[in-house]
Amino acid sequence: MAENKKIRVALLAGGRSGEREVSLAGAAGFEAAIDREKYAITRYDPKTDLIRIAEDADCIDVAFILLHGTYGEDGTMQGYLDLLDIPYQGAGVLGSSLAMDKNMAKILYRQCDIPVANWRMAKPDDKEDPARLLEILSLPLVVKPVREGSSLGMSVVKTVEELQGGIRLAYEHDSEVMVEEFVQGREITVGVLGNDELLALPLIEIIPGDEFVFFDYQAKYEKGATQEICPADVSPEVVKTAQQYALAAHRGLQLRGYSRTDMMLAEDGELYVLETNTIPGMTPTSLLPQAAEEAGLNFSELIDKLLTLALE
Repeated sequence: MAENKKIRVALLAGGRSGEREVSLAGAAGFEAAIDREKYAITRYDPKTDLIRIAEDADCIDVAFILLHGTYGEDGTMQGYLDLLDIPYQGAGVLGSSLAMDKNMAKILYRQCDIPVANWRMAKPDDKEDPARLLEILSLPLVVKPVREGSSLGMSVVKTVEELQGGIRLAYEHDSEVMVEEFVQGREITVGVLGNDELLALPLIEIIPGDEFVFFDYQAKYEKGATQEICPADVSPEVVKTAQQYALAAHRGLQLRGYSRTDMMLAEDGELYVLETNTIPGMTPTSLLPQAAEEAGLNFSELIDKLLTLALE
C-alpha cells in the first residue's frame, strides 16, 4: 500500500498526569505492534504538541489516545479532538468524564443496579477528625482521590490514624476524596469491545504479591509483582454475572469502543464493581490485550479493531 494511501494515525502519548511514564511505555508497545502496511503513525505528546496537533489536523485520519489520568482520560483531550474534527478510539467527552469521576460513576452504577461498596465523600475537616465518616462506614476502608488513576494517592486503612493519613495523602492528589468500605476477596477485571454491538471479554483475576495490601502502582507496573490469570478460575455463574456488570457499566457510563471494569469477588461470592477504565493499559502484556488474546485477537488485531471502531 502506498504511503499516501495508508490510514494516518496520530498517536497521543505522554501528557501531564502522574501516569506519563505508563503512557509512554504503552506507546512503545503500540508502535511495535501496529500494522505498518495499513497505518502511518505520527507521535504527539500533548504536554508540548497541542498546537502541532491542530496544525496537522487536516492530515490526520484518526487519533489513538494513549493517555492515562487527567488531561487525557477525563474528556479534555476528547473535547479538543472533537473541536478539530478528528475521530478517536474510545469514550467521548461525557463518558470519559463520568468514568474518571469515581463518585459520579458509583452513583450511575447504582442507578443501573450494579452493586458497589458503600462510600462517602470526604471533607477537608475529616483529615483531623473522621468520626463523621465512621458513623456510616466501617473499617477497614479504602481512601482514594476521585479523579486519579493507577491507584496513585490511594490507600487501604485499618485504624482511625491511618484513615486520617490516607485522607491527607489523597488530598495531595485531588481536591475531591472518596472513602469506601474495603471488600475482602479476589480482584477481577472484565474488558468490553464494541460500539453498538458489545462483546464482553474473558475474565482476568489479578493476584498481587503477598507484600502488597492491594493492586497499587508498584504492583501494577513492577515486573513480576502481580500474577494475572486469564481466563480467571471462577464458576460459569461468576463469569456470566461479571460480564453482565461490565456491559451494564459500559452502557451506563455512555462509553464506546472499549472499556475495562474492575470488580471484587467477595468472600461470600458477591461481586462489587470498583471502577471502569476508558483507556486501559495498552502494552502487549496489559490486562485488556491479554483478555483480547484469549478471545482470539492478538495485539496487532486489537489495535486494528479499536481504530476501525473509531472510524465508524
